[in-house]
Amino acid sequence: MGSLTTFSHYGPTINPYSPKDKQLSPGGSSGGSAVAVAANMCYGALGSDTGGSVRLPAAWCNVVGLKPSYGRCSRYGMVAYASSFDVPAIFAKNTTDAALLLDAISGADAYDSTCLDENVDLEEFFQEKSLDLTGLVVGIPQEYNTAEMSPEIQQLWVEAANWLASHGAEIKTISLPHTSSALATYYILAPAEASSNLARYDGLRYGHRDKASDKKSVAELYTQSRTEGFGDEVIRRIVMGTFVLSQASYEDYYLKAAKVRRLIKEDFEKVFKEEKVDVILTPTATSGAPEIGKKLDNPVEAYTNDVMTLPANLAGIPAISVPTRLVSGLPQGLQLMADHFEERKLLRVARVLEKHRLSE
Repeated sequence: MGSLTTFSHYGPTINPYSPKDKQLSPGGSSGGSAVAVAANMCYGALGSDTGGSVRLPAAWCNVVGLKPSYGRCSRYGMVAYASSFDVPAIFAKNTTDAALLLDAISGADAYDSTCLDENVDLEEFFQEKSLDLTGLVVGIPQEYNTAEMSPEIQQLWVEAANWLASHGAEIKTISLPHTSSALATYYILAPAEASSNLARYDGLRYGHRDKASDKKSVAELYTQSRTEGFGDEVIRRIVMGTFVLSQASYEDYYLKAAKVRRLIKEDFEKVFKEEKVDVILTPTATSGAPEIGKKLDNPVEAYTNDVMTLPANLAGIPAISVPTRLVSGLPQGLQLMADHFEERKLLRVARVLEKHRLSE
């Protein structure tokens, strides 16, 4: 867990774009898959996107990261973190490879009742060669222009909007008024689900078991096995989740966060349905990849890395991170979001955005 991939059992994962004098984070939590694609170990890889865990590493490792709609791809076989957020997602070198992988993993699965009973129709995407976006409306949410965003990323955002406009798209300023509450909402709901899902790893039925278990009581076995088996970030989120689900905190935290999640979802529905916006364009992250170790002393600061990506998971809509030009030698990414099950439209615009990097 976490947005830096520093709490792996095997130690921190290193961003392949790290300069010689420092080690940079690849983003997380699916940073290992991002590095595998970026380092040419494979053409594509899978990860789990719960709050941006594929799109953020994609941005910082210079690859494409596609999060399908919730329910587009089966979650069967994934270790559950937060079941109402988790989505199997894709890393690839380009949008065409991402579409090929999406075509392969989408569709019905009898083992996942939340999975849509149909494949995404990408035949038109594969056959279409035109980059003309005439008739499409691209929304620019004003709430995403945060004070934490670096001037370089703001400039990339403007350049990308102009590039899409030059290909016929209409650029429209929009409002997603509950965006400012997304970070707090996610870090109440997701840890709550995690504390429940991970309770099964007790050293008896599932997961790591303390080697000296024969000499301990059941309570001691639980405690030692979970302490050894879970990393610091997982333990932190389990504790957070257990707290917000407690009788004293449930109504004040969990129920209120669930209501705010609904408001965030309604913000997107209004933009897509009433304002007729086809896709939303934002940065994937507010800054470049941090040096490993720099943000570990302040977990809350590390959580803010997800501020651009979390809303798509709260709403269950598809999103994709597309690489842009390097800034100071380091990768950056821009994010596109679309309405539920509009992956084909999302990939169409992403392909045009991808050409902006290749044209430089």
